[in-house]
Amino acid sequence: MPGRIIAFPPVAPPNARTLILGSMPSVESLRQGFYYAHPRNAFWPMLAEIFGEPTPADIPGKIALLEQHDLALWDALHACEREGSLDSAIREPEANDFGALFERCPRIGRILFNGGTAEHMFMKYCGEWSAGRRCARMPSTSPAYTIPYERKLALWRGALTP
Repeated sequence: MPGRIIAFPPVAPPNARTLILGSMPSVESLRQGFYYAHPRNAFWPMLAEIFGEPTPADIPGKIALLEQHDLALWDALHACEREGSLDSAIREPEANDFGALFERCPRIGRILFNGGTAEHMFMKYCGEWSAGRRCARMPSTSPAYTIPYERKLALWRGALTP
Protein backbone atom coordinates (compact mmCIF):
# COMPACT_ATOMS: atom_id res chain seq x y z
CA MET A 1 0.00 0.00 0.00
CA PRO A 2 1.44 3.39 -0.96
CA GLY A 3 2.26 5.89 1.75
CA ARG A 4 2.36 9.68 1.82
CA ILE A 5 5.91 10.94 1.28
CA ILE A 6 7.11 14.44 2.13
CA ALA A 7 10.13 15.79 0.25
CA PHE A 8 13.15 17.54 1.73
CA PRO A 9 13.45 21.31 2.03
CA PRO A 10 15.50 22.94 -0.71
CA VAL A 11 19.21 23.53 -0.60
CA ALA A 12 18.92 27.11 -1.77
CA PRO A 13 21.87 29.42 -1.27
CA PRO A 14 20.83 33.02 -2.04
CA ASN A 15 23.59 33.26 -4.69
CA ALA A 16 22.29 30.23 -6.64
CA ARG A 17 22.13 30.69 -10.40
CA THR A 18 21.05 27.17 -11.38
CA LEU A 19 18.30 25.05 -9.86
CA ILE A 20 18.56 21.29 -10.21
CA LEU A 21 15.17 19.62 -9.77
CA GLY A 22 14.39 16.00 -9.10
CA SER A 23 10.91 14.52 -8.76
CA MET A 24 10.77 12.99 -5.22
CA PRO A 25 13.40 11.44 -2.95
CA SER A 26 13.95 7.70 -3.24
CA VAL A 27 13.27 5.32 -0.38
CA GLU A 28 17.01 5.24 0.38
CA SER A 29 17.29 9.03 0.29
CA LEU A 30 14.35 9.32 2.68
CA ARG A 31 15.97 6.75 4.97
CA GLN A 32 19.30 8.66 4.99
CA GLY A 33 17.66 12.09 5.16
CA PHE A 34 19.14 13.78 2.08
CA TYR A 35 19.03 13.94 -1.69
CA TYR A 36 20.44 11.23 -3.98
CA ALA A 37 21.59 8.86 -1.24
CA HIS A 38 21.28 5.62 -3.20
CA PRO A 39 24.87 4.36 -3.59
CA ARG A 40 24.38 3.72 -7.32
CA ASN A 41 22.88 7.14 -8.07
CA ALA A 42 25.43 9.07 -10.12
CA PHE A 43 24.42 12.56 -8.93
CA TRP A 44 27.14 13.30 -6.34
CA PRO A 45 30.01 11.55 -8.15
CA MET A 46 29.09 13.38 -11.38
CA LEU A 47 28.91 16.80 -9.74
CA ALA A 48 32.24 16.20 -8.03
CA GLU A 49 33.88 15.08 -11.27
CA ILE A 50 32.44 18.00 -13.26
CA PHE A 51 33.80 20.54 -10.76
CA GLY A 52 37.08 18.74 -10.04
CA GLU A 53 36.21 18.14 -6.39
CA PRO A 54 36.27 15.00 -4.24
CA THR A 55 32.93 13.23 -3.98
CA PRO A 56 31.37 14.53 -0.76
CA ALA A 57 31.00 11.90 1.91
CA ASP A 58 28.45 13.62 4.14
CA ILE A 59 25.53 16.05 4.00
CA PRO A 60 27.56 19.17 4.95
CA GLY A 61 30.03 18.31 2.18
CA LYS A 62 27.21 17.90 -0.33
CA ILE A 63 25.68 21.23 0.66
CA ALA A 64 29.10 22.90 0.40
CA LEU A 65 29.62 21.48 -3.11
CA LEU A 66 26.30 22.96 -4.22
CA GLU A 67 26.93 26.32 -2.57
CA GLN A 68 30.46 26.65 -4.00
CA HIS A 69 29.09 26.29 -7.51
CA ASP A 70 25.97 28.48 -7.18
CA LEU A 71 23.60 25.53 -7.37
CA ALA A 72 20.24 25.07 -5.68
CA LEU A 73 18.71 21.61 -5.31
CA TRP A 74 15.10 20.64 -4.77
CA ASP A 75 12.30 18.42 -6.02
CA ALA A 76 9.34 19.37 -8.18
CA LEU A 77 6.99 17.78 -5.68
CA HIS A 78 6.44 18.54 -2.02
CA ALA A 79 4.47 15.38 -1.35
CA CYS A 80 2.89 12.39 -3.04
CA GLU A 81 1.65 8.86 -2.51
CA ARG A 82 4.19 6.30 -3.67
CA GLU A 83 5.14 2.70 -3.00
CA GLY A 84 8.85 2.12 -3.61
CA SER A 85 11.11 4.58 -5.39
CA LEU A 86 9.98 4.56 -9.02
CA ASP A 87 8.61 7.80 -10.45
CA SER A 88 6.01 5.76 -12.31
CA ALA A 89 4.46 4.88 -8.92
CA ILE A 90 3.82 8.54 -7.95
CA ARG A 91 0.15 9.24 -7.16
CA GLU A 92 -1.62 12.34 -5.81
CA PRO A 93 1.29 14.73 -6.39
CA GLU A 94 1.50 18.06 -4.57
CA ALA A 95 3.91 20.66 -5.97
CA ASN A 96 6.52 22.59 -4.04
CA ASP A 97 6.23 26.37 -3.49
CA PHE A 98 8.47 27.77 -6.20
CA GLY A 99 7.34 31.34 -5.60
CA ALA A 100 9.03 31.29 -2.21
CA LEU A 101 12.15 29.64 -3.64
CA PHE A 102 12.61 32.17 -6.44
CA GLU A 103 12.01 35.02 -4.02
CA ARG A 104 14.78 33.64 -1.81
CA CYS A 105 17.07 32.97 -4.81
CA PRO A 106 16.31 35.71 -7.36
CA ARG A 107 19.42 35.00 -9.47
CA ILE A 108 18.26 31.55 -10.60
CA GLY A 109 18.06 31.82 -14.35
CA ARG A 110 18.32 28.17 -15.28
CA ILE A 111 16.49 25.01 -14.26
CA LEU A 112 17.95 21.57 -14.96
CA PHE A 113 15.52 18.70 -14.56
CA ASN A 114 17.05 15.46 -13.31
CA GLY A 115 14.95 13.27 -15.58
CA GLY A 116 11.67 13.46 -17.43
CA THR A 117 9.35 13.07 -14.45
CA ALA A 118 10.87 16.10 -12.73
CA GLU A 119 10.33 18.15 -15.88
CA HIS A 120 6.80 16.85 -16.40
CA MET A 121 5.70 17.49 -12.81
CA PHE A 122 7.23 20.97 -12.69
CA MET A 123 5.74 22.05 -16.01
CA LYS A 124 2.34 20.56 -15.20
CA TYR A 125 1.97 22.13 -11.74
CA CYS A 126 4.41 25.05 -11.71
CA GLY A 127 5.17 25.82 -15.34
CA GLU A 128 4.55 29.55 -14.89
CA TRP A 129 7.83 29.68 -12.94
CA SER A 130 9.77 28.64 -16.04
CA ALA A 131 9.10 32.04 -17.68
CA GLY A 132 12.32 33.95 -18.19
CA ARG A 133 14.45 30.95 -17.19
CA ARG A 134 16.34 28.51 -19.40
CA CYS A 135 15.09 24.99 -18.78
CA ALA A 136 16.64 21.69 -19.85
CA ARG A 137 15.79 18.06 -19.22
CA MET A 138 18.90 16.16 -18.24
CA PRO A 139 19.36 12.40 -18.21
CA SER A 140 18.33 11.03 -14.84
CA THR A 141 21.23 10.21 -12.54
CA SER A 142 19.22 7.28 -11.17
CA PRO A 143 20.57 3.78 -11.73
CA ALA A 144 17.13 2.94 -13.18
CA TYR A 145 17.97 5.18 -16.18
CA THR A 146 20.42 2.96 -17.95
CA ILE A 147 22.39 5.09 -20.40
CA PRO A 148 26.12 4.80 -19.72
CA TYR A 149 27.65 6.93 -16.96
CA GLU A 150 30.05 8.56 -19.44
CA ARG A 151 27.13 9.78 -21.58
CA LYS A 152 25.26 11.14 -18.56
CA LEU A 153 28.45 12.84 -17.37
CA ALA A 154 29.06 14.49 -20.74
CA LEU A 155 25.53 15.89 -20.93
CA TRP A 156 25.56 17.17 -17.35
CA ARG A 157 29.05 18.65 -17.85
CA GLY A 158 27.82 20.49 -20.94
CA ALA A 159 24.93 21.97 -18.98
CA LEU A 160 26.92 22.93 -15.88
CA THR A 161 30.12 24.35 -17.34
CA PRO A 162 30.56 27.28 -19.70
